[in-house]
Amino acid sequence: MADTQIEQTIRNALGAIEVPGGASLAEFPGLSDIIVTKSAIAVAISVAPGMEAAFGPVRSAAEAAVAKVAEGRKVMVSLSSQKPPSNAAPQGASNRPGPPPRTPVPGVKHIVAVGSGKGGVGKSTCAVNIALSLASTGLKVGILDADLYGPSLPKLLGIEDKPAIRDDGIFRPFEVHGLKAMSIGPMLEGNQAVVWRGPMATSALRQLLRETDWGGIDILVVDLPPGTGDIQISLVQQVELAGAIIISTPQDLALIDAKKAIDMFARVKIPVLGIVENMSYFIAPDTGNRYDIFGHGGARNAAVDLGIDFLGEIPLVMAIREGSDAGQPAVIASPEGPEAKAFKAIADQIAARINAPLAKTLP
Repeated sequence: MADTQIEQTIRNALGAIEVPGGASLAEFPGLSDIIVTKSAIAVAISVAPGMEAAFGPVRSAAEAAVAKVAEGRKVMVSLSSQKPPSNAAPQGASNRPGPPPRTPVPGVKHIVAVGSGKGGVGKSTCAVNIALSLASTGLKVGILDADLYGPSLPKLLGIEDKPAIRDDGIFRPFEVHGLKAMSIGPMLEGNQAVVWRGPMATSALRQLLRETDWGGIDILVVDLPPGTGDIQISLVQQVELAGAIIISTPQDLALIDAKKAIDMFARVKIPVLGIVENMSYFIAPDTGNRYDIFGHGGARNAAVDLGIDFLGEIPLVMAIREGSDAGQPAVIASPEGPEAKAFKAIADQIAARINAPLAKTLP
């Protein structure tokens, strides 16, 4: 059945569900667009503050109705509300309950976020190579692609097939180069864009995180989107993070935004484990001459200024780009090369900082 036909079938099914007030869910103004991909269907329901409990049965009914026509796709139905304006808060609002407590992710001991203030600094490439470096020590490692709007994991790890889904609706993660990996990318059709508002994106993140069978891993590396938006806030609100790693180039323009990412984690009381300077320098393969294309030492200086650790430098080399495009990250393609050794040195520091002992130190 074509996606447009499935969408109409879903809308018809939602038309049979009544919402508080008597209208059908299909006509409810808080119903989002229906997103259909080759392996998932996503719907969001946005309600007025205080109406979440009343709409709980509606969400359950919608999930069941969509599942009947999903043709084996994963069903993702979110329910959210917009916060009231702050100037409308009554006196004594400070006594209101805060957000729900952070809860562990089943099968995951430690979660480490990899972020950046802006795109184009090689954050995803670093996240994958750091995760693989941690796994090379014998630790059980997973990686979650939380950049829902621009997922890079499928390309970096050579993932092409859609994820398997258990009978109970739980994702089975991909297993590549010793990593357990999950991304929304393989669920999309070709160049299909993810056109989701904040509530749907954060719901999708929650389901990718909590409805994946991670199977008892030591560290889950979460590759965040650039910036300090809804997805980052959603992650830090719902789980305890062992810490965050910030990726930047030496360039002042990148460091301005990297400092904003560091400030965001500080505000939500997430420890920043350190900063990595990517594309730090270039060694010309024909002459051996060194060129500081984006400047040099900016990230180290920023770390000193901000009182955080500097984790290391990653050179700008063609082998990293070529391997990434081919689904063969540097630590897999050339495990004894200088690039791989740089990533492994960074991974050793991260493991030490979150008290996750390296396999080589275990009896």
